[in-house]
Amino acid sequence: MRRRFFVEKFQNGGAVLQGEAGHHLSRVLRAEPGQLYELSDGEAVWLARTEDIGRDSVEFALVERLPVLSPSLHITLLLAIVKFDRFEWAIEKATELGADEIVPLAAERSEKGLVAASARRAVRWKKILVESAQQSRRLRVPVLHDAAPPGEALGTNDSQPRLLLSERAGAKPMRELLEPASSSGQNRAGSTFVKLAIAIGPEGGWTGAEFTAAAESGFAEAALGINILRTETAVCAALAAAQYAFGAFRQAIGSSDSSPDGSRDKLKPARAIAEKGTRE
Repeated sequence: MRRRFFVEKFQNGGAVLQGEAGHHLSRVLRAEPGQLYELSDGEAVWLARTEDIGRDSVEFALVERLPVLSPSLHITLLLAIVKFDRFEWAIEKATELGADEIVPLAAERSEKGLVAASARRAVRWKKILVESAQQSRRLRVPVLHDAAPPGEALGTNDSQPRLLLSERAGAKPMRELLEPASSSGQNRAGSTFVKLAIAIGPEGGWTGAEFTAAAESGFAEAALGINILRTETAVCAALAAAQYAFGAFRQAIGSSDSSPDGSRDKLKPARAIAEKGTRE
């Protein structure tokens, strides 16, 4: 499968991959002129051919604009900060499972040392999101927000439906809370765009004050089953359930082979080049 990279912009029938990603492609993957890769600027995806390869950058010529695959479901994951190895695994998998925004939560039962170190860890987290988005061939990288207390983050979220995973006896099955929205037809092609928020707490669970804040912000308590799940397991289960419930399969919304700067006549047919194969 052809690799995908994110670039800042497309310009003059080309693009440049710089920084750590450019170094990785140039020195680690040992890219050579004439190879084909997919490039995304977060709005469009192009098949591109390597032209000039430097030590820390690779210049591309755009070949063919590819279909843009866009889901009809926007997921905001509000995730309590837990031990960094598990938190990082969770956000990697959340990216693969379609999370569009990730908000680290400084929950009352999150370890205070981890919360204090989260700002310094954000650079690494963003790198994980980029790499996971490239691997899963997404159009854009999820947005990573600054860490915030649950009361603040939950209170400013405008998604609908809004779910707070809970182990309390009164929590409704997640299926029951998603069915009204999914059965209304909102998830079908050409219908209303669905924004879903899912809040997942730390290993020690939510406090009474956090449950109250969530209820006041319109979050319904949702249960995934009778077993108590680790935070990172709950992330995978909840996001997979949401994708299933809404049938959020991607729809191609654009496949024009025109150039972003009008230089379509400068581009060579992709099929002829692709026949030569690619080295990944």
